[in-house]
Amino acid sequence: MKIEDLKKEYDKLQEKYGAKELKSIYNGGCENNPDIYFVFMNPTGKNVASYPEWKGRRSPWIGTKNIWKLFYKIGLLDEKIFNEIQEKKPTDWNEEFADLVYKDVENHKFFITNLGKCTQIDARPLPDSVYQEYLDLLCKEIEIINPKIIITFGNQVSSIVLGKKISVSQCRKQFFIKNIVGKDYKVYPVYYPIGNGMMNIDKAIEDLKFIINENIE
Repeated sequence: MKIEDLKKEYDKLQEKYGAKELKSIYNGGCENNPDIYFVFMNPTGKNVASYPEWKGRRSPWIGTKNIWKLFYKIGLLDEKIFNEIQEKKPTDWNEEFADLVYKDVENHKFFITNLGKCTQIDARPLPDSVYQEYLDLLCKEIEIINPKIIITFGNQVSSIVLGKKISVSQCRKQFFIKNIVGKDYKVYPVYYPIGNGMMNIDKAIEDLKFIINENIE
């Protein structure tokens, strides 16, 4: 199975759980044994790649700024690309620039995904039951990508991925093991750094720097 093979399943779940006028956002980055596999919650209409008229890649955080600040501060984004992102309005992003950004992501050997690929109009909370619908697909994605480590953002995503109640404030810089098809992966729960979680972005950066230093040569 290839990563492209999962998109049809994501699109079916978009029809079921997502905004009818928006498209699924999939994933992006280094698809072959990346150093880090980042798992966020679900995309919103702030991602300009979710518009039906968008013809390019449908990857996370296209047309946004704040998350790229985090990646830059932990050493996973070139300064030139970062500055260009900060100068652009959402509508200034085009398919070519999105590819340029994700080429830099690929070069830094990480992969960005969401547990739920169902794009919502805004950042409304989704019930655990919706995220559970995506868990098997996420595990298939991990099996295909085969990362060194996994980072899950926030209590809800971390709890669902690990199948146990997780409080990121109680397990900072700690990892848990998740077995997928006979292989053990290190999973590090980290504070969600965007939206309401912006208050915790400094803690997220601190923990991510520690995790990267511990695991990535």
